[in-house]
Amino acid sequence: MPRTPRTPPAEPPAAPKRRRKPAAPKQPAFPPEETTLTGQVLIAMPAMADTRFANSVIYMCAHTDEGAMGIVVNRPLAAPTFADLLTQLSVDPVPPARSIGLCQGGPVDNARGFVLHTADWTGDGSLRVDEKMALTASLDILKAIASGGGPSQGMLALGYAGWGPGQLDAEIQQNAWLSAPADIAMLFDDDHETKWRRALASLRIDPLLLSTAAGRA
Repeated sequence: MPRTPRTPPAEPPAAPKRRRKPAAPKQPAFPPEETTLTGQVLIAMPAMADTRFANSVIYMCAHTDEGAMGIVVNRPLAAPTFADLLTQLSVDPVPPARSIGLCQGGPVDNARGFVLHTADWTGDGSLRVDEKMALTASLDILKAIASGGGPSQGMLALGYAGWGPGQLDAEIQQNAWLSAPADIAMLFDDDHETKWRRALASLRIDPLLLSTAAGRA
């Protein structure tokens, strides 16, 4: 009987080539959508070492990888008054049809005025922080307010708080600051002595308990 030809054994399949894992995309050094504090408030921790910022509440106008800038909103100035400032700058009318409060906005460039205000009014050179708030450093806004117009709410700050690249982020990591959503009504009210406590309360934090915890080693 003829022999049945043997079927040659099938060659073992080649081992699959290992696919290289795609390299993880490089993350930007500072992803603004995740880490920016623009439009929020900074709240100084009780252990703040810099006395210039003790118990301060700062509205953040800008926070990018190039630095940060904000206005301290709970350091009112009794002098000069708004009318005095208009006289110094030769802005009419004096007395003004309406006035806004003055505050010590921070230690940087404190001879210069910045108006932090609601965004229902903007002019040339206004920095639009978000859909609700803006910052203007021109005389146009002072003229508008003095004439009875301008934004619905505002405050004139002398100076501002500023940080270099990465500086604020490092301070936050050292527990010098907390951040919270900005309450516009609180930013512009006259109860400056309680703003720090109220800002902490918005985070459901008791300042007394926070002080105790911060003092422990």
